[in-house]
Amino acid sequence: MSLSPGQQHAARQALEALPAFPLGQLPTPVHELEHLRRALGGGPRLLVKRDDVIGFGFGGNKVRKLSLVAARAKGEGADTLITTGGVQSNHARVTAAVAAHLGMRCVLVLNGTPPERLTGNALLASLLGAEVHYVRTRAERSVAMGHLAEQLSDRGHHPFVIPLGASTPLGALGYARAVGELAAQVGLPDVVVHSTSSGGTQAGLVAGCALYGSGTRVLGVSADDPEEAIKSHVRVLVEEMGGLLGVPGRQLLPDRDLEVDAGFVGEGYGIPTAASREATELVARTEGIFLDPTYTAKAMAALLAYVRAGRFDAGTTVLFWHTGGLPGIFA
Repeated sequence: MSLSPGQQHAARQALEALPAFPLGQLPTPVHELEHLRRALGGGPRLLVKRDDVIGFGFGGNKVRKLSLVAARAKGEGADTLITTGGVQSNHARVTAAVAAHLGMRCVLVLNGTPPERLTGNALLASLLGAEVHYVRTRAERSVAMGHLAEQLSDRGHHPFVIPLGASTPLGALGYARAVGELAAQVGLPDVVVHSTSSGGTQAGLVAGCALYGSGTRVLGVSADDPEEAIKSHVRVLVEEMGGLLGVPGRQLLPDRDLEVDAGFVGEGYGIPTAASREATELVARTEGIFLDPTYTAKAMAALLAYVRAGRFDAGTTVLFWHTGGLPGIFA
């Protein structure tokens, strides 16, 4: 059962009332991808929402999430942000930028081997002054963050731990807000295609469509995890987001099943595929827009495959939500 108009209005008011830091330049632009459409031989109308040019900390989707999460951290008296990711984590880079901007300390727990030469996001995190700790596996990250938080607390600091990707109910609401931004710009499309991994962006887009009364399909293209794992996490996030907005969380979920396509991951996380390389070159050469190799290139590869296979009706509008990650090009 969907939200009533009254519930939508009250929830949107609650959403806009949430404390947030004004990070980046909003609204981010929406462009028509007419040259790309022509190169594909027609098909649906294609748009792109450019969160890659959000204008803070090299941009990307994490800026929207951290504007809310960092406001809560500051509100609770935190002086240190602790988070995690891979060596080339976009989230770690933006967290370090937010901490520097707010005069806070940043501690990163990254899984992988310390690079011999800093490049991409790792270089930017270092320039931003982040303190980096390396662990061998993903499984060790949460435990390491907990230990570091305890040590900092014992030394009189006030750490705030941010889970992977800031993909918490509060962080995800950054993308519910973004749906309202898009609606005010050009209206909501028939389909949104984006990269999904830790689930926060997809959860926010799904909830946002429910808040703004849209029947928009939200198609997440996995960068790593299996379809059901992502769907499960997105469902949990959306249901918990309802509690922050004063509405039943289940009413923020679409009547149709959540849509996740894990068929474009290839050999694994961060490993380019022939389709993602082709997508990167085609979008750059037709539109002058760059994609990152880990996330957006694979999501765009899916969009191109769907158009070529006729999986979108010609009369529909399909929007590609560019979630950034461009420093990964230089890693």
